[in-house]
This record gives sequence, structure tokens and C-alpha cells, in this order.
Amino acid sequence: MSSHPLLKIDISQLSVAERIQLAEDLWDSISGQAEEVPVSEVQQQELDRRLASYQQNPANGSSWEEVKKRLGFPR
Repeated sequence: MSSHPLLKIDISQLSVAERIQLAEDLWDSISGQAEEVPVSEVQQQELDRRLASYQQNPANGSSWEEVKKRLGFPR
């Protein structure tokens, strides 16, 4: 049983499509409040390092379309 007390439903009874939609809705509710998501010092250092690397040479990166293609996402 995969019930969640806040949802008061048995998640496993939902179809795969419904569970995907639930996950997307949950993520959307979090992403709208990104400033409230804690970032550790180590994570912040890594983000700063990556930003500095990008700023030094933006051509080294890949576009989102290139990344999706490499990962085999459908067009």
C-alpha cells in the first residue's frame, strides 16, 4: 500500500498517468517557491563553480535540445 496521510488516497490505486500527473503537480507547487528550498554550502559552491565555468566559456555547454537528443528523448 502506498497511501499518503495528507492525500488520504492509496497512490498505488492510481494509473501510471495519474501518478505522473501527481508528481508533476507536486513539483510545480515546489518550483514556484524555489527560494524556500534549502541549498547546502557544498551545493552552492558547486553551483557557483558551474556558473563561473559557463561565464568563462559559454560555448562549451550544450543546448537543451542537444541534451535531449543525446538522452534519446522524443522530439
